Amino acid sequence: MAEIGKKPVCQPQGGALSVRLARDISDLRAAQRLRYQVFVEELGAHGPMVDHFLQLEMDEFDPVFDHLLLIDEHREAADLDHVVGVYRLLPGDRATAAGGFYCDAEFDLTQLRACGRNLLELGRSCMHPAYRGGLGLLQIWHGLAEYVNDKHVDLLFGAASFPGTDPEYWGQSLSCLHHDYLAPEALLVRSRQANGFSPLPSETVDRKLAMAQMPPLIRSYLRLGGRVGQGVFIDREFKTIDVCIILDKAALSLPARNLARAGNTIGPAMR
Repeated sequence: MAEIGKKPVCQPQGGALSVRLARDISDLRAAQRLRYQVFVEELGAHGPMVDHFLQLEMDEFDPVFDHLLLIDEHREAADLDHVVGVYRLLPGDRATAAGGFYCDAEFDLTQLRACGRNLLELGRSCMHPAYRGGLGLLQIWHGLAEYVNDKHVDLLFGAASFPGTDPEYWGQSLSCLHHDYLAPEALLVRSRQANGFSPLPSETVDRKLAMAQMPPLIRSYLRLGGRVGQGVFIDREFKTIDVCIILDKAALSLPARNLARAGNTIGPAMR
């Protein structure tokens, strides 16, 4: 997780932050530039559509997703510098038309599709290092809540990430998720990857340590009532260990400030 616990290196000017969906190719390119800075430069990710010359992190799903943007109005749009936070959003009806969700490659989503509720996939969430505490996080989550209401979404889900490719390193946290936060069978998704990871026995899990080591955004989702799928997926291109987070819309009635307090920072925790 990038910049965990580090204070912002600068603060936006008062009233400068706004949240909206991407409107044009300039907005999309600015979002992809931010993703490049976070996922590629900070975390060392790579992928077949990453453009190192233009410094853009792209994939084939970008054209079908909505891109929720946190914008600093005092930064230059002409320099693709105005987007300082992003969430990528894919409603279930559009996923059907597009041939599936991003998460389909990592998790079996059969149970989610069969539940009969309106789905929204979250992905590629990240913030500029200077904006990872407080107001920006609060605003982008208010924007997400409005989007969820407008689209009549019932369930949100997405791949949330632990850094690295060794799940044993995160054994306490991953085991805690398995034993204490597993989704009910009716919504349970399962990893498509046989990677050999097995949770520790419940009685050996140090819950306090497990929560302390957990990436802040995942911890925040749990505090909002989030649950996880079964198993992990090791993404070697992005150098992450992914779990599938599932969040019921009803949980979003909790104050969004709870998210900002949960670690006071946001890094690239959801892909």
